[in-house]
Amino acid sequence: MAALTLALVTGGAGFIGSHLVDALVRRGQRVRVLDDLSSGRRRFLEPHLRPDGPVELVVGDCRDEATVLEAMREADLVVHAAANPDVRSGASDPRAHLDHNVLATWAVLEAARRVRPRLLAFTSTSTVYGEASKIPTPEDHGPLEPISVYGAAKLASEALIASVAHTFELDAVSYRFANVVGPRATHGVIVDFIRKLRAEPRRLEILGDGTQTKSYVHVEDCVNGILLPFDHPRRRRPYDAYNIGTRDAVSVTRIADIVTDVLGLAGVRYVFTGGVQGGRGWPGDVKRMQLDASRLERRGWKAARTSEDAVRDAATWLRDNWAVVDAA
Repeated sequence: MAALTLALVTGGAGFIGSHLVDALVRRGQRVRVLDDLSSGRRRFLEPHLRPDGPVELVVGDCRDEATVLEAMREADLVVHAAANPDVRSGASDPRAHLDHNVLATWAVLEAARRVRPRLLAFTSTSTVYGEASKIPTPEDHGPLEPISVYGAAKLASEALIASVAHTFELDAVSYRFANVVGPRATHGVIVDFIRKLRAEPRRLEILGDGTQTKSYVHVEDCVNGILLPFDHPRRRRPYDAYNIGTRDAVSVTRIADIVTDVLGLAGVRYVFTGGVQGGRGWPGDVKRMQLDASRLERRGWKAARTSEDAVRDAATWLRDNWAVVDAA
């Protein structure tokens, strides 16, 4: 990686953000984290938060332009990972995705126009594709028609980033993730299953009809993909988008099998809610998702773990570290 003066990671106390901070620190980089700690955890950063340490934590709201501008001062790499990560909440509280995803992105862009970092990276999502007609789905698939408010907010953020990159000659990239899993995850299907099984070990409620099948990528593979364009810069358009996902997929029922096996439970009775709109787990749930990540693979990235391997690793870590995740 080219030498950095400073890397700013918004949402850097969160699941993906804290792993990115770890990776940057291992590379000898100085990092500033901006996080309101609403879903992030200070403890995820504690190994780096000594007075002379490599990481500075700024507790603040990414929607506040003055706060973001001050945090971005001197930064030449900005990774905007702050967001409301709860896809399901869009059906009950859609305004939260506008506030914490779109408006926060706009504040970051306003600061970036002034600071002009060497690269602005944005953590987006596979849900921008909606119910894609092509599986695996490449980055040039269209039209993009999200079926969740979360996906719509991420797509709106991508559009803003692309327009600002072209208009003001900034260098920006978006990463469209498959479902990211691994140590420190605080939400998602694996966390949901373990929480339910700890309360009722003989019965597991599964949202939807259990046939939802998606790609799951390990957080370490995800972080390696995020950093690749900065590791290997080349002349490119002001804005690019890259998929990050595995070459396989796994069903929700198979995830339940893996989780119960990791927990050492046998004879668990699965109870399917039936879901909505053809067996989805909730309104806006994409039933089948697998990304074509060949664009990033051509630049040297490859997922080291399959979807099932990533799920098993995440479930094992959660089993052994549940108190860390379950703590308020």
